[in-house]
Amino acid sequence: MSARTVLERCDELAAVSALPDGYVERTYLTVEHKAANALTATWMTEAGMDGTWQDAAGNVCGRLEGERPGLPALLLGSHLDTVPQAGRYDGILGVMIAIEVVARIAASGAALPFALEVVGFGDEEGTRFGTTLLGSRALAGTWDPAWCGLLDADGVSLRQACAAFGLDPDAVGRAARRPEDVIGYLEAHIEQGPVLEQRGRPLGLVTSIAGARRMLVTVTGRAAHAGTPYRLRRDALAGVSEAILAIESLAPELGLIATVGRVGAQPGAVNVVAGSATFSLDVRAACDPQRDAGLETLLAEVGRICTRRELSLSVEHTHAAETVHCDPAMTAVLARGIAATGDPAALELFSPPGHDAMAVAALTGVGMLFIRCAGGVSHHPEESVLEADVALAIDAMHAAVLSLAEGYGTLAA
Repeated sequence: MSARTVLERCDELAAVSALPDGYVERTYLTVEHKAANALTATWMTEAGMDGTWQDAAGNVCGRLEGERPGLPALLLGSHLDTVPQAGRYDGILGVMIAIEVVARIAASGAALPFALEVVGFGDEEGTRFGTTLLGSRALAGTWDPAWCGLLDADGVSLRQACAAFGLDPDAVGRAARRPEDVIGYLEAHIEQGPVLEQRGRPLGLVTSIAGARRMLVTVTGRAAHAGTPYRLRRDALAGVSEAILAIESLAPELGLIATVGRVGAQPGAVNVVAGSATFSLDVRAACDPQRDAGLETLLAEVGRICTRRELSLSVEHTHAAETVHCDPAMTAVLARGIAATGDPAALELFSPPGHDAMAVAALTGVGMLFIRCAGGVSHHPEESVLEADVALAIDAMHAAVLSLAEGYGTLAA
């Protein structure tokens, strides 16, 4: 019945949304965020946790003490925020699985040599303020106070949103944990890709999480009347269109995953040739050297297109994250957890999408478990998982925690 409970809770949280008609949107420091935290804290208490709280960054936390109070904790969790028109499992499923694992251990009366804490991070997606992993970065101690100046689409600053939420924007850094107070972090998450489904495997073991480089690419030409002959045009939007197709063609050859998610043109009138056009570019790969070398090749090709079309090019780099490799000890206990479900050789995968584990890795060793999702669909209302797979994920995470407990003396030494 535990997998059914997990899925029902995902359904219940899906109703905590800023959008009507069954669509899900829940962003950082909103009334929906506050309601999701309250509901999650209730489930943490029902699971037998000794206490729950909301930290200085708006993350909701719960703790089950170990064999004696005050021991360092193993963190379990994921995020509770969503993208617009989201599915109901990305992030949320991992938090609900973590609560269920703690419920099992609390019900068993097992006295672990460490505490267990579940964290539901308030912001992973970066939907509202455009900067990802705000909740987990705060917990990991890498919060940048300058982020308080970030603005949402309505011009509300993060500082203002913190205050409206009931948080002190100047005290968000107090959410940081001390390395000596944690022993590791485990996260369960839907795969957000098709590999597990294609291989007929319910669970996968994450070896690394790809770091992304993001930039804003601006191409400048000359605005002109729609009646201008083609030979006289310097059409920025046509140049951007060719560049995007070139990126799509070249990226797979270079081993890259490159995404253009936003395009804009100026002046933006139907009867005016675009004088300038801008597009976002997100580039990822299995390792950083491959990503960075491939990106240079992509930008060089965009430059050649612009030169041929007599356009100028500028690139503003907006984000850079290094690839994070999962911790060998945390990965090993997850592998043993998967083996306990009857799969002795876990399928190893690297994760192109980013996750809270990337930020938490600055604090402690991390491990990640992937769960099969239908068609690899994510960030979409059609996200879907099998109850049987969720049951196996709960079993694997539970077994991983017990495995860590059995070998904890060796690990701590």
